[in-house]
Amino acid sequence: MSILELLGLAKADAEVEVRAGGSATVRRIVGELQAMDPEQARYLAAFAYVLSRTAHADLSISATETRKMEELVTRFGDLAKEKARLVVEIAKSQALLFGGTADFVVTREFKQISTVTQRTELLHCLFAVSAADDSISSAEEEEVRQIARELGFCHRDYIAVRSEYNHLREVMKGLPKGSPPAAPG
Repeated sequence: MSILELLGLAKADAEVEVRAGGSATVRRIVGELQAMDPEQARYLAAFAYVLSRTAHADLSISATETRKMEELVTRFGDLAKEKARLVVEIAKSQALLFGGTADFVVTREFKQISTVTQRTELLHCLFAVSAADDSISSAEEEEVRQIARELGFCHRDYIAVRSEYNHLREVMKGLPKGSPPAAPG
């Protein structure tokens, strides 16, 4: 079962299950998700997928980013670590398989099923995942900006959250503290 199916947005596809890591693995993860309250499972599936979307912005998901996603899913999903690992693994698999196809659909679904507070928490989490390796790449920053738009954040609100992570942004590293960037020549 895919994240899209869990969200009620797609039908099962046996070939996708096999590519996602083998049907036994997928069945185990889906079994864990199905044991949850359906609304909680839906929320966590979308939350974890959007985290994975950000982690994959630079075309790879590092072990450090995976650990950060597991930590965030544990905390915000109120899950045991083992269950959070399963949620993150299925989300990563789906992000790698469906990437651009599902990104907007799942993010829109998260917007519909979440509160403004939950969306703000997610925005902070997106920057935390991007900064897991102590650096936020331009690709990651642009992906978070796009997700923020899809979640309905205005530019000012996005900048307010991003400013908390300025010291980790690649584009800001090397600039003197307290000085504006030099004007282009």
